[in-house]
Amino acid sequence: MDFLPLSPMTKSPPVMLSFDDLLHEAGGFGRFQVLTLLILCISRIILPLHFLQHIFISAVPPHHCSIPDHRNPGNLRQEDLLLLNIPQEDDGSFSSCQMFSEPQPHLNMSQGMMVNRSLLQSCDQGWEYQRSIFSSTTVTQWDLVCEKKGLSRILTSSFFVGVTLGTVVFGYLSDRFGRRAMLLLALVLSLVFGGLSAGSVSYPMFVVSLTLSGFSVSGLTCTVVALSLEWVDTQHRTVAGVLTSLCWSTGSALLALIAYLIRDWRWLMVAITAPCVLGIVSIWWLSESPRWLLTKGLIERGEKELARCAALNGQKLDCSSKQRENIQRLAESLGSSSDYSYIDLFRTRRLRRISICAGLVWFGVAFSYYGISLDISGFGLNLFLTHFLYALVEVPAKLSIYYVLNYLGRRRTQVLTLVMTGACIGANVVIPSALGPLRTAIAIIGKGFAEAAFTVVILYTAELYPTVIRQNGIGYTSFLGRLGVSLAPLMKLLDDFWAPLSKVIFCSMAVICGLTAALLPETLNVPLPEIISDVERSMSVPKTTEDIQK
Repeated sequence: MDFLPLSPMTKSPPVMLSFDDLLHEAGGFGRFQVLTLLILCISRIILPLHFLQHIFISAVPPHHCSIPDHRNPGNLRQEDLLLLNIPQEDDGSFSSCQMFSEPQPHLNMSQGMMVNRSLLQSCDQGWEYQRSIFSSTTVTQWDLVCEKKGLSRILTSSFFVGVTLGTVVFGYLSDRFGRRAMLLLALVLSLVFGGLSAGSVSYPMFVVSLTLSGFSVSGLTCTVVALSLEWVDTQHRTVAGVLTSLCWSTGSALLALIAYLIRDWRWLMVAITAPCVLGIVSIWWLSESPRWLLTKGLIERGEKELARCAALNGQKLDCSSKQRENIQRLAESLGSSSDYSYIDLFRTRRLRRISICAGLVWFGVAFSYYGISLDISGFGLNLFLTHFLYALVEVPAKLSIYYVLNYLGRRRTQVLTLVMTGACIGANVVIPSALGPLRTAIAIIGKGFAEAAFTVVILYTAELYPTVIRQNGIGYTSFLGRLGVSLAPLMKLLDDFWAPLSKVIFCSMAVICGLTAALLPETLNVPLPEIISDVERSMSVPKTTEDIQK
């Protein structure tokens, strides 16, 4: 669409060329967009391999106090040796954290028998672990059990602390230096610090390396979301969002398979870090976002990327001087984003409302999602199968969410998925532990709603913020989301005071933050805002597809 020249007989302003017009001339949603999304899927698959690795590398196998050699005369069966030295719990299992100070052959070791506490001591000789499931985990590596079990939770939280900081840094840098460059940097750093984590020789070294690994991996989230949406038109944003989200489910299922095949935590970390090499190589075929290039005034580079897009889509851009002038005016209207920062997320009244509400929604989504994902034991199935089912249920949830998003819109879908997530978590508070299969089914359904909520919030957030501060917006909201993720593992420590307490907190937060989403504007079929003033105009009244086509 060209600018219409003003005649002496009219004072009508020229029609402004939009970026969607340029995309339409470059082929709309064609082979180039498909290739771009496939390349971004590599990074998207890498994300769950790292974000959910703690389920396996920090797994706690059955264990009991190590029995000194002098207590074993050599002619006793293992079961008899344990009966003499380790007290039993009410369910008949051997104590994980206590042993008798001396062998007790005279005691009747019947199940549930009360034992004199003066006969017990802590595990001063270390622990023996069951190796049938995992040959080695971080727990067995550094004995992170009993009084040190909190250190295991700290490992998970330290990773997500790194993620939290990384989202802020990479969000700002991506708006400053470009999406493609920051994606490459994130992949390189993820490869380096992932390798250092796998080779850690001490607990402090592992904590530091894991934190830096989380910092690096967070860069993949910010850049993939922005690039996947900024290269597609309004009608195909939902497709792009759901497709990249399906790649998360693929990576999650792949993690269960890799963990099943590799039972040593160090080699497992090597295996999940190796795909970063493929991601680094794929950057060669990835193009920078022309939306971002135009906001930075890099018009020639923007035209070059659009021409590359058009060529692969079998189209040819209009290279006339009038078209170049139109692009120049479009770039000038977008302005330079070099001076934008996180402060601009709260510049106007509508932006402030969006930032506060979207931040709370992100916190609730991430907090409840990882509250479910990181607590998959105790449902009557083995760890690998349960995680695989968790990943499998995400696929129909995400495929169906495509139609729900287009029918109900972003806002109502976000409310629905988060509230249903909370309802499923709350249901398992009241369902007895004896009904293991039912609790498993409810948990898997809740996981599906939680993943659907995550799919919606990622797409929704990118649509709410204008191009000039989109990465800042994603970085800010992701920061609050990762803050929720960092707190999620620590909630399990509250169960020592009251068993269902953590689930009650996860349930309440999901419902409260879900209702907060009702305060956000609808973005269904609304063109992506480019500058801050567009937020005030374009989101006042949702537009229909017919309006956009006109």
